[in-house]
Amino acid sequence: MYDKLEDILLHYQEIMNMLSEPGIADDSKRFTALMKEQAELTPIVEEYEKYKECNKSIEDSLAILDEESDEEMRELAKEELNDSKAAIVSIEEHLRVLLLPKDPNDEKNVVMEIRAGAGGDEAALFAAEIYRMYVHYAESRGWKVDLINSEETGIGGMKSVDFTISGNGAYSVLKYESGVHRVQRVPETESGGRIHTSTITVAVMPEADEMDEIEIDENDIRIDVMRASGNGGQCVNTTDSAVRLTHYPTGIVIYSQTEKSQIQNKAKAFALLKTKLYDLEIQRREKEASDARLSQIGTGDRSEKIRTYNFPQGRVTDHRIGLTLYKLDKIMNGDLDEVIDALITEDQAKRLSKMDEMSA
Repeated sequence: MYDKLEDILLHYQEIMNMLSEPGIADDSKRFTALMKEQAELTPIVEEYEKYKECNKSIEDSLAILDEESDEEMRELAKEELNDSKAAIVSIEEHLRVLLLPKDPNDEKNVVMEIRAGAGGDEAALFAAEIYRMYVHYAESRGWKVDLINSEETGIGGMKSVDFTISGNGAYSVLKYESGVHRVQRVPETESGGRIHTSTITVAVMPEADEMDEIEIDENDIRIDVMRASGNGGQCVNTTDSAVRLTHYPTGIVIYSQTEKSQIQNKAKAFALLKTKLYDLEIQRREKEASDARLSQIGTGDRSEKIRTYNFPQGRVTDHRIGLTLYKLDKIMNGDLDEVIDALITEDQAKRLSKMDEMSA
């Protein structure tokens, strides 16, 4: 591990030297790439510097104990030695986590899709609540939410909703949310007081950007324009501003109507199509590397049931890690940190174990 850290430190110094070259900012593509790499390596370099300082402290304390006869100085050295030994264990573990292979999409924004599944109106109502949960969570982190399209029911539910969440590291945090979310509760329309089970599906995709080589042949696309509509078909825009894209090779259909301008809706629709095509490419690569996915949380399959929200008992259970929390109200209001932190920790532990097996 330490040979690798020395190589990283050397490479980091090379990057810093290149960033200080005259006129480097004029080459925007190279400058951006160097800045991104520097930002990725900085936490590793800083932690490694802490490790070296701590190791030096241990060596100094041992030298004092070996050479010093003054009892007071020896006691101080023993105390410093114990503190440094405890600190270096924590630093080494943190370095192991930092050296885990990075998902190249972790720093990207995300596109999320929520679809009502089994349960009719109740599933649509739950889909709307989960959408609001993610909006609150994003706002708590200072991230921006941008609605692309939603198909609403007349009673406040959502059959489907597509939206983006923009913020540093959004995908690294939200990627664990893909899958089937199940709700258990008594619907307001249920006169007999029976608990019903409904489901929704959540898909989390890294937003494709200009660095991703996803080419779209316009001959493969049909573009339809129409008037946007609200609940019950009520007209919300008297111009043909809504855009529907149909991608013939994949059968993907994109609908965008949230902007007043047809040009803006078209741009949103093409951006979402590019993201979906990028997501298909990611899934293809992951299928080829299926062995690597065995070390991840869950299977990554969007048909996998990942979480249950039980309203009568006020509990949320994440089935992938066996975590149950009795704080349903807070979670539905966007307090997802405890759930997501546990998922990240478990994922890191599994990948560290896999890495140890491979190096053994």
